[in-house]
Amino acid sequence: MDRLLRYLVISDIHANLEALEATLAAAGSYDRALVLGDLVGYGADPNAVIDRVRALPDAVLIRGNHDKVGAGLEDVEGFNHLARFAIAWTAATLTRDNRDWLAKLPQGPAIVDESVEICHGTPFDEDVYVFDDLDALRAIRAARRPLCLFGHTHVPAIYKLGANAELSMTPTSRLSPMELPLDEGRHLINVGAVGQPRDGDARAAFGFYDTETRTVTLARAPYDIGTAQGKIIAAGLPEVLAQRLALGR
Repeated sequence: MDRLLRYLVISDIHANLEALEATLAAAGSYDRALVLGDLVGYGADPNAVIDRVRALPDAVLIRGNHDKVGAGLEDVEGFNHLARFAIAWTAATLTRDNRDWLAKLPQGPAIVDESVEICHGTPFDEDVYVFDDLDALRAIRAARRPLCLFGHTHVPAIYKLGANAELSMTPTSRLSPMELPLDEGRHLINVGAVGQPRDGDARAAFGFYDTETRTVTLARAPYDIGTAQGKIIAAGLPEVLAQRLALGR
């Protein structure tokens, strides 16, 4: 039997150091961090973000698609022009040590304990997006634990497969924190993106999973968007990557 833990859940940091630091400060105390991939890409601080994540005292980490390309494991096929420009800049900016570390991040899904697993896209394919009920149903059926935490879309989402084999979706709220008791059934949950939210809320998104109360909490943290934007522009990255941070899109 696994001991009772409070997990911090973070995903899609995308080299946004200000958002990551604000998230860690707002999170307070927790037992273990679950990092669901895409540490780099889009933002201007890939090395600083990797250094910060590497310093987390106890973490379960998996890679994301931007991590793979930034580390040179895959080419940019499938990336749009903004993502291609940003990941090329990222690859050139990473230190050799951080690039090697990024390349060694394991592929999801990863079993965390008897109740939870993590993936970047889905349990059956790390690069597939969950955008609708069909995607969610395929993902939740492929999961090996009652709770599967995922990222990749940058949008908070809560799906449940009940005992009657019917899939339901719980609307998320901008009220923070939002607590969700996990009753019977299987759950597929995205807590949102730390470094580049795309749900219209510019605040960094993160979450917790408490194994004692069997509760998932979705939370937000305001951060210094202006500083993050200034770094992107100063680095010569496309200005739209800075603009979108303030829009949460």
